[in-house]
Amino acid sequence: MVREVRAWVARGGFTTKLHLSADGRCRPLSLIVTPGQRADCTQFEPVLEEIRVPRTGPGRPRKKPDSVAAHKAYSNGPCRGYLRRRGIRHSIPEKTDSQASRQRKGSRGGRPPGFDEERYKKRNTVERAINRLKVRHEVAHVKWESHEGRRPVLTPD
Repeated sequence: MVREVRAWVARGGFTTKLHLSADGRCRPLSLIVTPGQRADCTQFEPVLEEIRVPRTGPGRPRKKPDSVAAHKAYSNGPCRGYLRRRGIRHSIPEKTDSQASRQRKGSRGGRPPGFDEERYKKRNTVERAINRLKVRHEVAHVKWESHEGRRPVLTPD
C-alpha cells in the first residue's frame, strides 16, 4: 500500500513529503523523502522499487507486493501501466474527471478500471504506519536555516 503524507511545515513555507509503502501489519517497507512541491505520482515507481522483504530462508529478498491500494493521486495511466507490467493487482479509485472523459468517449473510452472496495478499505494501514513513526519520534521536524544558505536542520519533536 502506497501513500504520501506531508511532514510538518516549518515557518517560511518550506515543506517535505514522506512517500511511504507499508505492509498489512503497518510496518514500513520503503520510504522516500522529497520536497513538498514534488508531485505524488512521480514517486510512485521509486517507492515500489525500494521494497525489499527478506526471506526467512535462503534466497533473494522479495520485491513485488501482492497488491497495492492507493488514493486517487496515483490514478493516472503511467502508474496503472507500471502495475500492469509488473503483474501487481491494485485498487485505485478513478478520478471523477477522467471517469467523465472516458464516459464521454462512449465505447472508444474503454472499460473502467477494476476497483475492489474491500481491498481499498485496508489503505488505512499506511496512515497507521505513519502515525507510528510520529509517535515513536522516528520522523524529525525539518527546519530551514535561512542565514546559513538554506540547509536543512533535522530536529526531534
